[in-house]
Amino acid sequence: MGTRRKRISKDEALELLQHESLTGLAVEAGKICDDIHQQPVRTFVVDRNINFTNICVSGCRFCAYYKPPGHSEGFVLSFDEVLAKIREAVDAGAVQILMQGGLHPELDIEFYEKLIRAVRKEFPVSGKPQIHSLSPPEIVHIARVSRLDVRTVLARLIDAGLDSLPGGGAEILVDRVRTKLSPNKCSASQWVEVMEAAAGLGLRATATMVFGHIETLGERVEHLSVIRDLQDRTGVFTAFIPWTFQPGNTALGGDAVGAHDYLRTLAISRIFLDNIDNIQASWVTQGDTIAELALRFGANDIGSTMMEENVVAATGVRFRLTKDRIISIIHSAGFDAAERSTSYEILKYYPMSR
Repeated sequence: MGTRRKRISKDEALELLQHESLTGLAVEAGKICDDIHQQPVRTFVVDRNINFTNICVSGCRFCAYYKPPGHSEGFVLSFDEVLAKIREAVDAGAVQILMQGGLHPELDIEFYEKLIRAVRKEFPVSGKPQIHSLSPPEIVHIARVSRLDVRTVLARLIDAGLDSLPGGGAEILVDRVRTKLSPNKCSASQWVEVMEAAAGLGLRATATMVFGHIETLGERVEHLSVIRDLQDRTGVFTAFIPWTFQPGNTALGGDAVGAHDYLRTLAISRIFLDNIDNIQASWVTQGDTIAELALRFGANDIGSTMMEENVVAATGVRFRLTKDRIISIIHSAGFDAAERSTSYEILKYYPMSR
């Protein structure tokens, strides 16, 4: 396939995704990754995911975690329970806290302000740990419940202590797919609107893609195009994280796509998204062996230690990696390892033995 540095079109991306050899994609994506990250270092972050509620009205057919309002297994954690989880994480070295919940029909902006302020009262230094929380569908839902616009919701959350936004809830940013998968969740344009508003208020964010369900390959590429165009306009994204749909215990069901499809799509993401520096591997859905391979398919980051993960685990997929194992994976792939912050500042190096 030859070295390519000119921006590729959607048609070219689709052609590569459909027909290029796996080896060719790996070589090209690896070259691009090495051009962007010229030091032989691959990164990770120490963090914890906290799902403060599983009550959700979205009804996503790909989700095995949510419970409808009134369900006997539904919960909302108390602030004390959330803070206890954060203390435990910080004591273990976490620098990032990702708090997400369902689209709870009764929780308005004041609940989220109080929650974030409680965290900041306990940990008063801004960004320590980074409150990297609340995805665009949650922001849209909070705005709806609170009868506010998205920008006002974001501004109030920033004032309470929110540091950055995770890019969850993107799935595939094509409304044909979204209507079938999650008709009660925000539209593609609303997801984009949240990220545009976040950028205007000085927030940074990540972007995600969940693939391997009902989308076509062309719709995967369209998703990447929406992300690239948005990044051209705003520069809001620090990273892109593609991962595969896990069908276990979901209403959608079906079969999970394999490592071959995952690695192809990961490589295309690196080749196509020429304006996003960081591409994360997904060990949560793929496991450690494929995560190591992903570092040769364009990923420069292996994500997080994720002390707690509930949503993918609800499908029956339960990979767990310690910090030491993540470092070992990076070394086995031939790179020095480095612990980073949410904003990709290097906090500590773990060089390979040479």
